[in-house]
Amino acid sequence: MIRHFILAFTLLTLFGCASSPEPQLTKEEIRIQHPQLSTSDAYQDYFQEWQGVPYKYGGTTKRGVDCSAFTQDALYNLHQLSLPRTTQYQVVIGQPIPLENAQKGDLVFFKTSIKVRHVGVYIGNREFMHASTSKGVIISSLDNPYWKKAFWQVRRVL
Repeated sequence: MIRHFILAFTLLTLFGCASSPEPQLTKEEIRIQHPQLSTSDAYQDYFQEWQGVPYKYGGTTKRGVDCSAFTQDALYNLHQLSLPRTTQYQVVIGQPIPLENAQKGDLVFFKTSIKVRHVGVYIGNREFMHASTSKGVIISSLDNPYWKKAFWQVRRVL
C-alpha cells in the first residue's frame, strides 16, 4: 500500500507539470509569428502584456480572465470604447459585417456549443486574440478547424 502511494506521488511529481502554460513570446517572436502586429502596434503590446493569462469564468484580471472581459478590456485600452461585460450583450452591439471585410478591432463571435458563445478581437490576417479556456490568452487562426466550424459572426463596434 505504501509502495503504491510512493509510486503515485513520484509519478505525479514527475508528470504534474505536463500541462504547464506555453512559454511567453517575445516581441520579436510575436512580430515573426503574427506579422500584422508590427513592433510599433498597440495590439502587439497589449497581447504581450496579456498572453498566457489563464482563463477563469467570470474573471476580469490578469490573475484570470474570461473571453468577454478580455475583449471588454482590450477595446477599452486600445480604443477607449466601453463594451458590455458579457458575450450575450456584446453580440448585439455594432453592425454585423462579412468575415472578408473584418478589420483589426472587430469582434469575432463563435458558437462553441448549443448554449456557449465565445468572443475574441480580430487582429488581421484571419487571426484573433482571445481568452481560450484551455490555453489562456492566445492568438488563434480562423482557419483552425475548431474555430472554422464554430465561427458565427463578425461585428464592427469601432
